Amino acid sequence: MEEKFNHSEIELEILRKIEENPNLTQRQIAKYLGLSLGKTNYLIKALLDKGLLKINNFRRSDNKLGYLYLLTPEGAEKKRNLTILFFKRTSEEFDKLKKEMEHLQNT
Repeated sequence: MEEKFNHSEIELEILRKIEENPNLTQRQIAKYLGLSLGKTNYLIKALLDKGLLKINNFRRSDNKLGYLYLLTPEGAEKKRNLTILFFKRTSEEFDKLKKEMEHLQNT
């Protein structure tokens, strides 16, 4: 995913996945995104530092310490804004490709 998407799109995907399932581990998020665990940890810490995520500790039944990631209101707003930007950029790319295809067909 790193090669195909820019930083804001990776942040958007992290926010989406966490909103869908707050119980995901960093390892699961990393696997989904195709990123290293270290980079995923770095990105999640950055989202925490920006106040877009908060973290709650809880104890699992196997007595291992676990985490629950939650979007803050600011995180939900950031996700909304990033989604709008993503759709706008995708729409512009689509329009550009459509014009290019029409040009190629007319030559």
